Amino acid sequence: KNFFCWERRTIVLMTPSKRQDEGNRGHHHHRDNDDDDDVDLLGEIAVSANNQGTSIPRKRDYRQRAHCNPLANGRWEDTPTAPDAFREDGHYERTFLEELKKDEGKEAKITFADIGCGFGGLLVRLSPLFPKELIMGMEIRAQVSEYVRERSLALRKEHPGEYQNISGLRTNSMKFLPNYFEKGQLKKIFFLFPDPHFKRSKRRRRIIQTALIAEYAFCLREGGILYTQTDVKDVGDWMKVKLDMSPLFRPMTEGELNEDVCVELLRRGTPTEEGQKVKRNSGSTWLHCYVRVHGNPRY
Repeated sequence: KNFFCWERRTIVLMTPSKRQDEGNRGHHHHRDNDDDDDVDLLGEIAVSANNQGTSIPRKRDYRQRAHCNPLANGRWEDTPTAPDAFREDGHYERTFLEELKKDEGKEAKITFADIGCGFGGLLVRLSPLFPKELIMGMEIRAQVSEYVRERSLALRKEHPGEYQNISGLRTNSMKFLPNYFEKGQLKKIFFLFPDPHFKRSKRRRRIIQTALIAEYAFCLREGGILYTQTDVKDVGDWMKVKLDMSPLFRPMTEGELNEDVCVELLRRGTPTEEGQKVKRNSGSTWLHCYVRVHGNPRY
C-alpha cells in the first residue's frame, strides 16, 4: 500500500520500501535494531544504542527526509549569537548543573560534542563513561534532533540519577559551531558516519573541509581529540587527507589509541546505530583520530 508522508508541508507519495530506505539514510544514516544487548561491551551497564523502554519515543514517529543540504539558507532563529548567549540549563537540569559547579568550582560547560548525532546512540553510550562531562548531540534534521532531546528526557525518567549529562539540539554545525562553543571549550568532538555525499559536485557539503578544520580546532582545547569514523573508504581517505594537511592536528599514536576508551568503544562498533549495522553485516569501518596540537601561534 501507498501512504502519505508530510515533509516540509508537502505531501510526498512513497512506497513502504522507499520509506524504509529514506529512513535508514541520514547524516549518520542509522537503521533500527531492537535486538541489541543492554550491556555495554566496556563493562558499563547501559541501555543499548537502540533502546526501547516503556517511555522512550519511537523512531518511526520522528522520521524525516534523510539528507539535508548544509549549505542551504534555512531558519535558525534559536541559534545563539555568541557562546555566552547559549543556556545550558535549557538542556540539562539545573540541580545537576549546580552539582557540577560545586564539584568543579566553575560554571559547567559542554565539553563533548557529537556532530551529526543521528538518533543519539553515541550519547547514550558515553553518558555512563563520562558522568561529569556535559555531552551535546548536534543534528541538522529537526525531527531527529527532537527525538534525541525527547529520548534524553525519557532516559532520565526511567533511570533516576542517570543520563543527566546528555541532550540534543538542532543546528547546522558547518555554519554555527563557534556560536555555541568558546575557544578551547571542547575536550572531544565526534564526526561518526557523516553523510558521504558521493557526487563530486556535492563533496563541498562534506562535514570535514579544509576551511572548517580551523573552526574545529578553535573549539577544541589543546590536547583535545577529534574522532572520525565512516564505513565508506573514499570518505575515510578524504577526511584523513584533509586532517593530515592541517598544522592544527596530529594523528594519535598507536599507544594513545590503545589507551583511549572512546577509541576502544568505536572499534567494537557498538556506540552508534550505524556502527551496529556495519558490524551485523560484517562490514569495514575506517577510524581516524587526531589530537589538537599545542602552541600554534595562530590560535
